[in-house]
Amino acid sequence: MRDTTGIDEITDPTQLRELLGEVGSRALTKERIALHPRDREWIANSPFLVMSTSDADGTCDASPKGDPAGFVKVLDDTTLAVPERPGNRRADGYFNVLSNPHVGLLFLVPGRRETLRINGRARLVRDAPYFDDMIVRGNRPILALEVEIEQIFFHCAKAFIRSSLWQPEGWPEVTLPSHARLVKELQSEVTESVEDLERYYAPENYETDAKLYGG
Repeated sequence: MRDTTGIDEITDPTQLRELLGEVGSRALTKERIALHPRDREWIANSPFLVMSTSDADGTCDASPKGDPAGFVKVLDDTTLAVPERPGNRRADGYFNVLSNPHVGLLFLVPGRRETLRINGRARLVRDAPYFDDMIVRGNRPILALEVEIEQIFFHCAKAFIRSSLWQPEGWPEVTLPSHARLVKELQSEVTESVEDLERYYAPENYETDAKLYGG
């Protein structure tokens, strides 16, 4: 068991507020409940988001979603639709939504250090007329996550500045093993060799339309 000697844990909201200080006026008043044209513009330029969910017991999931910029469809000023493409079929986040509809979306735009945050209530849709507007390389979405917006705001750039995420000159030298080696080392039930896995995950094989969109 981990030794927790000397750990000063925060246990109530008052302690946390005293530590962090009061919220500034700009941060306090930036929340909105409907999309502004600038929000729509940001979403139209975003090729990537992170979807956060939790089930009824609080078990959490954060799932990346990506497609050509503008892949998330704005249905109206308070509703979005996020298309689902072929994946590993675990669908942890979607199963979470069935028991707890609250979701958080974090929209990224390459090169921009701010993010757009949207929180709301979600539902899963098997099909809808707007699916035809989300076809990529001839493939319709498997399903869509519709999100009714409850809270929306832009988040400042400090985390991206500190991390140098978009500055290649600040990136550490990559010494991590390949994904194939990670799969082989961490999943004992995998029987393929590292060489077979390297071939499977090679860009010329893994990044085909059939793998990415099920075509």
